[in-house]
Amino acid sequence: MKKYILSLLLVSFICSQSFAQKYVDEESTFLERLYLGGNFGLQIGTNVTQIEVSPAVGYMVNNKFSAGVGVIYQYFKANVQGPSQVYEISTNIYGGKLFGRYNITDFLFAYTEFENINLDVANFSTQEVAREWVPGMFVGAGYFQPIGRRAGVNLMLLYNLLYDPLKSPYNNAFVLRLGFSL
Repeated sequence: MKKYILSLLLVSFICSQSFAQKYVDEESTFLERLYLGGNFGLQIGTNVTQIEVSPAVGYMVNNKFSAGVGVIYQYFKANVQGPSQVYEISTNIYGGKLFGRYNITDFLFAYTEFENINLDVANFSTQEVAREWVPGMFVGAGYFQPIGRRAGVNLMLLYNLLYDPLKSPYNNAFVLRLGFSL
């Protein structure tokens, strides 16, 4: 059990969202203001398998505020308990996201993200599965711990304001992201 938990924490640490901590001034060029980040996620369990690759690009408007866009791709497979039976759902999820980050201090930041993803959704009353666009609006805060000149660790606690337990591929409305920046 300890190996499983340690492996899960290591994968979460290495494979979650990362954004570089950069500083810009008025003379910074367009390319100097750009940064790359994104997600690579892996969740494997008895009821859920999820693999995610979601690159993102951000633009530093100033030292306090940045915004960006990204694409989302996930493979998702789950056993979902319906009213009378267990359904196996297997789907490819794709879509996009827009995000904004406001640095409150060198270590604390506010974060918001809108995503719109397309996935197979089960309708338990008709026992049919149909593709739907499912929006998510994440708001929260994060902590950045620098390690050296450009590297650091990000920890974010986000809440999905549009969370729908019957449609969302996430386990609940709260999302904890732990990652690193280079």
